Amino acid sequence: MELWIACAIGGLVFCGVYLILRARTFPVALGLTLLSYAINIFLFSMGRLKTGQPAVIGTSASYTDPVPQALVLTAIVIGFAMTAFLLILSLRAYVILGTDHVDGSEKNKQEAP
Repeated sequence: MELWIACAIGGLVFCGVYLILRARTFPVALGLTLLSYAINIFLFSMGRLKTGQPAVIGTSASYTDPVPQALVLTAIVIGFAMTAFLLILSLRAYVILGTDHVDGSEKNKQEAP
């Protein structure tokens, strides 16, 4: 199971970094979202989650660590807010500049000499 989780995290990180290095704003936003998903899965796997176990100490002989669950819940909320902000910012830049290139200007590939 750990191998599949590690492969999923690695795949999400690879796709996220690839999309962040693109020259358009939407793939950059999508890449940041994929990286946040990879971090959330990594945090979940650090907590050694067990099925059917309570997240409170004292009610059972064994319990699940609640800290990674709280961290991931917080990261999901913050990630959603930052993704919404990034998409609105990129939409405004597209309306103002007329292009969705990350540095604001597209260079013509076939320039006249």
